[in-house]
Amino acid sequence: MPTALPLLIFAGSTRQQSLNRRLARASATIARDAGASVTLLELSDFDIPLYHADLPSTPADVIRLKEVLWQHPAWIICSPEYNGSYTALLKNTIDWASCPVPAHPDWQDGIKPLRGKVVGLLSASPGAMGGRRSQSHLASLLINLECWLAPKAFALGQANSAFDAQGALVQQTDRDRVRAVVDQVLWAAGRLHADRIGAAP
Repeated sequence: MPTALPLLIFAGSTRQQSLNRRLARASATIARDAGASVTLLELSDFDIPLYHADLPSTPADVIRLKEVLWQHPAWIICSPEYNGSYTALLKNTIDWASCPVPAHPDWQDGIKPLRGKVVGLLSASPGAMGGRRSQSHLASLLINLECWLAPKAFALGQANSAFDAQGALVQQTDRDRVRAVVDQVLWAAGRLHADRIGAAP
């Protein structure tokens, strides 16, 4: 597995007991154990309001978010499923990330932080489907923003019992499926962003 490109992992939830935050942390551990350089991002660390194009200035944390997203060519998104789709938090985050900042020298191009990113989709749910419907909706949004979607994805069903007390996935088959998504994302990113291999994130 190529490991030189930085991998960003985040969940579309800020709930303390979020199953998808657990999955993001478990995925980060799996990727690091495989030798990847991982940044585990918590959306709760960003003070970002509901998207409003008429705000007098772009919030500082939106600029910080854009910078973090742009610095990482490879992403894993753990997407909760609300009402058969992805969360309002995730939509708001992506809307801000793709919003142009006309007066800013780096971010006048709105989709610069997203264009060309290789994204793998994971999800977790207490139900049998594991949040798979959220992935299909999110995929359309990301493709529209010129991201590359990894063909492999994983939806973790019955997720209430899928983690041990330390937050690791209990079943080896689940760990293997997460690892397969991570491997494919890094493999594709290594080819699409070969010029960045060895560069600082």
